[in-house]
Amino acid sequence: MIVALKSTSTNEQIAHLENWLKSRGLTVHISRGEYQTVIGLVGDTSKIDDDLLSGLDIVEKVTRISEPFKSANRKFHPDDTVVETCGVKIGGGNFAVMAGPCSVESREQLCNIAEDVKKSGASVLRGGAFKPRTSPYDFQGLKAEGIELLLEAKALTGLPIVTEIMNPAHIDMFENVDIIQVGARNMQNFELLKELGKTNKPILLKRGLANTIKELLMSAEYIMAGGNEQIILCERGIRSFDGYTRNVLDLSAIPVLHELTHLPVIIDPSHATGVSRYVKSMAMAAAAAGADGLMIEVHNNPSAALCDGPQSLTPAQFDDVMKAVEKIRMVI
Repeated sequence: MIVALKSTSTNEQIAHLENWLKSRGLTVHISRGEYQTVIGLVGDTSKIDDDLLSGLDIVEKVTRISEPFKSANRKFHPDDTVVETCGVKIGGGNFAVMAGPCSVESREQLCNIAEDVKKSGASVLRGGAFKPRTSPYDFQGLKAEGIELLLEAKALTGLPIVTEIMNPAHIDMFENVDIIQVGARNMQNFELLKELGKTNKPILLKRGLANTIKELLMSAEYIMAGGNEQIILCERGIRSFDGYTRNVLDLSAIPVLHELTHLPVIIDPSHATGVSRYVKSMAMAAAAAGADGLMIEVHNNPSAALCDGPQSLTPAQFDDVMKAVEKIRMVI
């Protein structure tokens, strides 16, 4: 249920209403926008009389939400959420690019790439310490050592870091990680999502390769239900029957998600296409469609990469993509 308040409402009146609603066993979320204050109610709202609420002097409108995702709903929070870490803002008109290797392989590899992507304008360093792979025989990442190398690269460049978590038991290892990524395969790992809801770190939540937009938002809801509202949604392509690209990039998810939710939305053209030569055009298209940022894989020697070399850009190619994306953003 959404309760929109009149602009003349005082803090004392709002606090009185909040206390009354909490006494009814409801969880109350107050969103103060530039022009209006909105109260979102989560719980058994059948106990609340719509007419009684509507009749209060400070209430402008009462709306019941039919969608199962409440906290992630834009009706619940009309203004865009801006996720911030280490001075980098994502959402609400702020555009951020996360770039780096699919997997952390060595100190020299990671630090060189980190310096290169920073020079080209990247605002966050990405790199996989834990790598979920389809084959058990493929490189699985450096794990804890990989996180330490990411922190070294952060100290060198000043770039905040984002890396993927796979197991709730590993949360303590991510204490110094700036953004925790939930990969496509773990989008519906609900026990992991519940634990991340207890943290105070930004969460990058990727859409599963066979999941709907509604299911993505419900996964975000799991995290938000635990108290963590710092979530960045990531569209990384969905599975189809065509074999020319790794996945099908659903660019329509950008306007749909912006309509449904207040959470920022970024695009990963690397995983979506699986082919490095397609990344530039898809990155430009994502910027034109209104994405709040990009996640792009960059490797100093893609042909020798231990993970996803065919979709990785060289630093020079990444620099070219960044210049092209900036031109698109200037136009729109």
